[in-house]
Amino acid sequence: MLVNTKQILEDAQRGQYAVAAFNVYNLETVQAAIGAAEKEGQPVIIALGERYFPTVDVEGFAALVLALAAKSRVPVALHLDHAYEKSSIVRAIRCGFTSVMYDGSKFALEENIARTKEIVEIAHMAGVSVEAEIGSVARGAFSDEEEGDGTLTDPESARRFVAETGVDFLAAAIGTVHGMYTGEPKIDLALLDRIREAVHVPLVLHGGSGTPDDVITKAIRAGICKINVNTEVSMAAVAQLLEFSADPSAGKAHLSTIMANMQQAMEPVMTKFVRLLAHKGR
Repeated sequence: MLVNTKQILEDAQRGQYAVAAFNVYNLETVQAAIGAAEKEGQPVIIALGERYFPTVDVEGFAALVLALAAKSRVPVALHLDHAYEKSSIVRAIRCGFTSVMYDGSKFALEENIARTKEIVEIAHMAGVSVEAEIGSVARGAFSDEEEGDGTLTDPESARRFVAETGVDFLAAAIGTVHGMYTGEPKIDLALLDRIREAVHVPLVLHGGSGTPDDVITKAIRAGICKINVNTEVSMAAVAQLLEFSADPSAGKAHLSTIMANMQQAMEPVMTKFVRLLAHKGR
């Protein structure tokens, strides 16, 4: 069933658990994500980043996800991830996304507030919820995200930002990275506690890939309700493809078989995250 992302995250906030938001790019990644969620009986957020717009037909993709969500036995939300352009957000709203993320983190606080407030007004008129970001998540290894400067979220700035923009959930930068860590992760959970005290909306953690399980569990206990996952899933699919291509008979394989095998490789990784995030804060 298709559900508004805000509803999913408010339920998670009340239940003290988190929901996985998987970045997807095609049919197989969507099917793997919904399949993993159904296997565990948990909600899931399907996230498409603005950076994939050049290679993914957004309207066709939304229709695909909405059709699969309607058949699903668990709540499914469709989310626009890391959008920088208002035109992309309007496009996503028009074709049925249930939430959008406007990323104005590169701007000074005043301008970020002004730009985000405009997006919130547009989205809320259509019943679409909004995520925004204060601070910036740095880029790690194997990531296709834009480079962030790693600035951590200031709790007082977060308090003002949420109050003045009316965002529905907030991405908190506490030291995670997009992609895989190149050294020992340095996650500031004490900062997360202060952010949680400063704002009442559900909090989001970007950079789930490679983050130690115990850190994820502690983050959920400290108020994280949504965790974004991309790179670990991508790496599992690429590893399977490389293994398959090393087989001397690979050249005779059919594309449908190759894609099905990649989906099977992604599902265990997604299942691991869905299971880890469910009810771990209780």
